[in-house]
Amino acid sequence: MGIEKYRVHEVAKDFGLPTKTITEILTKYATAPKNHMQVLTDHELSLIFDYLTQHNQISSIQTIFAEGVQEKPKEAPAVQQKPVNNNHHSTTNNSNKPGQPKAAGQQQAQKPAQKQQPIVQQPSSRVPQKKIVDTRTGGDVNLAKYDERLESLGGQQATRMQRQGGGKEKFRNNQRRNNAYGGNKRRQDEAEKMRKLQLEIAKKAPVKVQIPDEISVGELASRMKKTGAEVVKCLMKNGIMASLSQTIDFDTAAIIAEEMGCKVEKEIVVTIEERLIDDHKDDEKDLVPRAPVVVVMGHVDHGKTSLLDAIRDTSVASGEAGGITQHIGAYQVQVNGKPITFLDTPGHEAFTSMRARGAMITDIAILMVAADDGIMPQTIESINHAKAAGIPIIVAINKIDKDTANPDRVLQQLTEHGLVPEDWGGETICCKVSAKKHIGIENLLEMVTLTAEMAELKANPNRAGQGTVIEARLDKGRGPVATLLVQNGTLKQGDIIIAGTAVGRVRTMLDYKGNRLTEAGPSVPVEVAGLSEAPSAGSPFFAVADERMARELVEQRKAEERAKAAAPVQKVSLENLFDQIQAGERKELALIVKGDVQGSVEAIKASLEKLSNEEVNVRVIHGGVGAINESDVMLAASSNAIIIGFNVRPDSAARDGAARQNVDMRMYRVIYDCIDEIEAAMKGMLAPKYREVVLGHAEVRETYKVSSIGTVAGCYVQDGKIVRACSVRVVRDGIVIHEGQLASLKRFKDDAKEVAENYECGMTVEKFNDIKVGDIIEGYTMEEIPR
Repeated sequence: MGIEKYRVHEVAKDFGLPTKTITEILTKYATAPKNHMQVLTDHELSLIFDYLTQHNQISSIQTIFAEGVQEKPKEAPAVQQKPVNNNHHSTTNNSNKPGQPKAAGQQQAQKPAQKQQPIVQQPSSRVPQKKIVDTRTGGDVNLAKYDERLESLGGQQATRMQRQGGGKEKFRNNQRRNNAYGGNKRRQDEAEKMRKLQLEIAKKAPVKVQIPDEISVGELASRMKKTGAEVVKCLMKNGIMASLSQTIDFDTAAIIAEEMGCKVEKEIVVTIEERLIDDHKDDEKDLVPRAPVVVVMGHVDHGKTSLLDAIRDTSVASGEAGGITQHIGAYQVQVNGKPITFLDTPGHEAFTSMRARGAMITDIAILMVAADDGIMPQTIESINHAKAAGIPIIVAINKIDKDTANPDRVLQQLTEHGLVPEDWGGETICCKVSAKKHIGIENLLEMVTLTAEMAELKANPNRAGQGTVIEARLDKGRGPVATLLVQNGTLKQGDIIIAGTAVGRVRTMLDYKGNRLTEAGPSVPVEVAGLSEAPSAGSPFFAVADERMARELVEQRKAEERAKAAAPVQKVSLENLFDQIQAGERKELALIVKGDVQGSVEAIKASLEKLSNEEVNVRVIHGGVGAINESDVMLAASSNAIIIGFNVRPDSAARDGAARQNVDMRMYRVIYDCIDEIEAAMKGMLAPKYREVVLGHAEVRETYKVSSIGTVAGCYVQDGKIVRACSVRVVRDGIVIHEGQLASLKRFKDDAKEVAENYECGMTVEKFNDIKVGDIIEGYTMEEIPR
């Protein structure tokens, strides 16, 4: 821990050279450094200084070049003078002296011949000679006698025609005469002989059979031109009992076909996907450096988002900070003129799949560990995800400004999980930061750029864009909106893209600040509109050329998904779930999950499916973004599923349909409540004391700002009634934006106890003023259920 420490990247910085150059010098003349943070010894420093001094003496380099230039002309004439004599000189030295004049004479004689030889030989060698290919594979067939016979027939006929002088009438008479004298019979005999000959050749040539990965026995028989009985018999001989309709694999079919004298070829089926999606490997010469993609991982509430906010503050102009689209979850910042792309991942345990996905599409992981909490369960999980993805980990020890901070304990815990800090002789870079106080952020970013520089990240921008969907949601004005990370190639506005079961043309493309882009290269996160539906987060996307084929592929994928989801299930609600499990009626609990963003839907889906046990299997049959609609209720009714709404509400048609078809709908705002309730229902411990009763819905038609009160909403009651002091939800575009209490309810200037359907009223919501025209205010009350 002395002042003397001089690291690889510091030497490079001082000389104004890339870290890679210093690494190469050490690799060549000493030992290769472990990484850019290695402390250099005096000997290694001397080597670097000597090397750089020697290689920067310009005058000596010029002298070396001058010497090289002088040497070359001396050698050139020796090579050019007598190339033939040099060769022959060596041969004459090896031969006996008396034979020398003779050899010289031969050389003189050969010289003109040698000059002419290429002129004579080259054209003759390039002229393709006539090749006679015998297609018969076995047996000797004497074709000469048939050739002779055909020639004699042809000759006789030609002579006869010459004698007749070519008149049409004579020709006809001649033909009649031939028929009369049995000419027909001769021709029939010849044709029969030729037919038999062809059959003989065909029998001896083996039948070529193309066999796919799987084939039915009947199909194999028809391809081999054999009867089904013969093939079944051959299968039995090999100990396989199979009927004509049964399928057999390629290996079995190949053995049978070869045994029956056929030549086997593997049938390669080219799918639409293979024809449409270009996944060829890039040539090294086409690759150019790209920005690193960094994922910020760690336990919940350890400061991941705070760190990203701090990075954006230090790296992005203040005017842009407010214009960040929060849903994008990916940001690009400039550090010393170099771009870095950051991905934010949720820390909650339910978001495992999102964290795993984040690790797989990134180059570097920043592991956030709070100095006061230390390593927690999701921290360990994040370490494992990063290790599984094989990406370098930079540990950021956050909250060092707190009194309870203990960074040394964190370093100790890291070693237990295979991350040995550099200060302790390991390879893991550890940076002490405070996201709140902006301490150590610059140092952390420098470590990220150095790690990226060592990795030499490259991509090919001159090909069709491809990458991964980070997030997707439904937007009221723009429809399905997806956040994409371009990983290779360039995505352009107007490109046709396919992502999972979504397809469409890129209508608009925005960067993380909301600025419009016309194209996005590798490592650039963009938000695109124009897809047919919100794709699943984590789906790979590809820019393709053929829209018709892309739509065909999407239909194929949807059909496969429908087939998977078509397994029948029974009708159920959370209340009777345990009784059905006990009675042995329920083997599967089907759920439909709707959420406000795709990432939440996936997280809930994964968490609920983990609840499966020996008695009951939990299966999410459908997951999507947006409000619960009538088609969700119809699906739930037909497949006897429970609908789970996360931060969304059902529309009026869905509510009516659910009441009519007795479909159980559950709304949650906290993921823990959703998981706990379903787990409790499965264990038979569900004892709901209260039930939510929806009183009515009112549409906001006008808003008024009153200084002492806040925002007053002028509303029209659509259905039911609104009661004073009831609980309310403010719903915008099917998504719950606030839950609270009704503060006041008035009809004209008077307070009202309740306002019925088709009447107008004014209302205020406690501690909430962001009410807008078009919002729906849903009034409800909690009713106790008698047990």
